[in-house]
Order: sequence, then structure tokens, then C-alpha cells
Amino acid sequence: QVQLVESGGGLVQPGGSLRLSCAASGNIFIITTMGWYRQAPGNERELVARITGSATTKYAESVKGRFTISRDNAKNMVYLQMNSLKPEDSAVYYCNVNGRLRSEQGFGSWGQGTQVTVSS
Repeated sequence: QVQLVESGGGLVQPGGSLRLSCAASGNIFIITTMGWYRQAPGNERELVARITGSATTKYAESVKGRFTISRDNAKNMVYLQMNSLKPEDSAVYYCNVNGRLRSEQGFGSWGQGTQVTVSS
């Protein structure tokens, strides 16, 4: 009942930047936590960054100081600005959104994933 559409992935050289976007739509009453996860081949999915409704943020140690998560509550969107990208940042990035539907049922939804490749 909640759809997430991600955009912004691609191929970038080391040291470059990318901005990921994720738009949530559906029968949403309120969104609480929004976040970005990533999964590289052979690895488990890991948290990259998340942001609460009060804009409290949490980052993986490996991306602190390089990535910034933000959200636009009016548009039900979450963003991930990625700077100083490294080859080890290459992965499929997934958007995750949690909240409550208008039926008061809780939800947790995942996006389809967007590929980020950092290579020269």
C-alpha cells in the first residue's frame, strides 16, 4: 500500500558525488523513520543512514562526514547526498520508509534499489 520510487544512482569516478532520492506514495498517514541501506555482492544489507521524524540522524561510521541524509516531509521524500565517493561505496542502495497508514496500520516499505558504482 506504500510505494517507494528511487532515483539518482549511476556510475561516478572516485571522489565524485551523487544524490539519491526516494519518493513515498500511498495511503500514508504519517512517516516516522526514513533511511538508506546498501548491499554489495556477497555482503549483507547494511544501514547507511537514517533520519527520524524529528530529524535525528544516524550514519554508518564508514560514511560519516561524506554522506548527508535529509527529508522533505511535505513531499514524503528522503535524500542521500553522497560526496567523496570511494570504490567501496559501490552497492545497490535501498530506500526504507516506516510509518502508519490512514487505517492506523503500521508499515515498513523498501524501494526497488538503485545501483551506485564508483570506478575510474
